[in-house]
Amino acid sequence: MNRIHRWLVVAAVAPFVAAGSLAVAAQASAESCPDVQVVFARGTFEPPGVGRVGEAFVDSLRAKIPGKSVDVYAVNYPASLDFATAADGVVDASNKVRDTANVCPNTKMVLGGYSQGAAVAAYITADAVPAGFALPPGLTGPMPASVVDHVATVALFGKPSSGFLQMIYTGAPPIKVGAQYAPKTLDLCIPEDPVCSPTGGDNGAHNQYADNGMTDQAAAYAAAHLGVGASTAGVQATHPQGG
Repeated sequence: MNRIHRWLVVAAVAPFVAAGSLAVAAQASAESCPDVQVVFARGTFEPPGVGRVGEAFVDSLRAKIPGKSVDVYAVNYPASLDFATAADGVVDASNKVRDTANVCPNTKMVLGGYSQGAAVAAYITADAVPAGFALPPGLTGPMPASVVDHVATVALFGKPSSGFLQMIYTGAPPIKVGAQYAPKTLDLCIPEDPVCSPTGGDNGAHNQYADNGMTDQAAAYAAAHLGVGASTAGVQATHPQGG
């Protein structure tokens, strides 16, 4: 199986994780668990960590939920132009979500990602394997409903549209948030951003998410889903799920 096909398959079954990945440190205790666990995937070419958008989002979220401990996990993947390696992020993020749910049952998770990282974050919520795509060896079934309950919200910034994805890899499955996560997902796209908007024509717009107030908007949305701040009623994604 070549790397491109591997990415298409693994990305399509994002909620599936490597067998044996649930082995976690038995020494973990409730005292070591944060109130909130942020799992964020950086964008293409950003250095290891959560990236500039992720940092702005986390800083704003922390300010909006005073008194709550927040741990940040940077999804481990290359974030290179070789989108085949996004599969590494899909598996890593899925493992982190499942492990956190098992070890820290009282911790609420906030999932997020920017650009390619938004694709990674969205794929881990997928409902099932799309027709025509085989389940790769070493991966198991979708994350159980009990894991869904541990995820408070999902924040996506500049998620690649189906059209943009097809320009990169013909035949790639659409990036669509799973039905159980969609009601608590904020999918943000600057209208001029060609990565996420079919009508976007300003490449520079894709770099503005940390500067235009959208990370603060997403943080307010996440805080409300964590039970802090205003109601989330009326907060909508800026473009339909799936791009």
